[in-house]
Amino acid sequence: MSATTIATAPLGTHGPRTGIQGLGCMGMSFAYGPTDATEARATLERALELGVTLYDTADMYGSGDNETFLSPFFLAHRDEVVIATKFGIVLDPADPLKRGVRNDRAYLRACAEGSLRRLGVDVIDLYYLHRRDPRVPIEDTVGAMAELVAEGKVRHLGLSEVTGAELRAAHAVHPIAAVQSEWSLFSRDVERTAVPAAGELGVTFVPYAPLGRGFLTGSFTDASAELPAGDFRHQQPRYSGANAVANSERLAPVRAIAEARGATPGQIALAWVHQQAAVRGLAVVPIPGTRRRARVEENTAATRIVLTPDELAALEPIAAGVTGDRYHDMSFTSAARE
Repeated sequence: MSATTIATAPLGTHGPRTGIQGLGCMGMSFAYGPTDATEARATLERALELGVTLYDTADMYGSGDNETFLSPFFLAHRDEVVIATKFGIVLDPADPLKRGVRNDRAYLRACAEGSLRRLGVDVIDLYYLHRRDPRVPIEDTVGAMAELVAEGKVRHLGLSEVTGAELRAAHAVHPIAAVQSEWSLFSRDVERTAVPAAGELGVTFVPYAPLGRGFLTGSFTDASAELPAGDFRHQQPRYSGANAVANSERLAPVRAIAEARGATPGQIALAWVHQQAAVRGLAVVPIPGTRRRARVEENTAATRIVLTPDELAALEPIAAGVTGDRYHDMSFTSAARE
């Protein structure tokens, strides 16, 4: 490992080792407004140079466009990257705020075939259930996902936004390599049951939105006033209006630690997430999203920051004071089923 290349971590008990930080690719072609495709592709290449090997997408990101966008990069580096994609969220073209969920076997198989086709590969390295449909027993869904493993179309299984009990039930059917849920200084509900269960089972935790979708970096302070129409963050109550003002004030300890260390607030926020691996005894591989080379360099540098006990104590109270939900419809999250 060079001075600029990140360390690695295991993906579950039977999966490959990946860079200890992955890359969330959603924003490269979906959710956050117009993209400079040339810079986004350069960011993919730079991330790989820095040791990032886990790349995360989903079939619902741009209704498949994100997978298609990533395909040339994946094909050029197939033996170097771990491709993660997801199924389970159904979009409503007529209403961008409306989401449906399907976990049934027929839908799963159709989604997997579609992702394989768009990605241009023969096998998906890590296939996630994106959201749980409580109407379908999770044992049935994971059993159907396991069929894809047996057929050689998927290598490892993952779950997103599940409770500890749901993870245990799924893992009893087929080994789960990773659980992906929102986990950051602003979002800590997963610590109630999902994180302990993952630690007990040897499941890697993959925090998405570890930077609060940019809010923890200070890149914006009020989505409603600063971000363009159509930006996904308008749909998240904690980032707009009075909530945003109050929540920005909660970040004073992050800014103070960053200034004292000569780091950025985003690096301190990411370092906190990485440090949960040691604090809680499990593998943690966050996937901050970016479409800029400078930002991926900044983010990966955060893997080398170790916070002191006093710094961790200063950051500890932040989440409890956050105002506003992380989604306008929290029924889509594991928190709704705790």
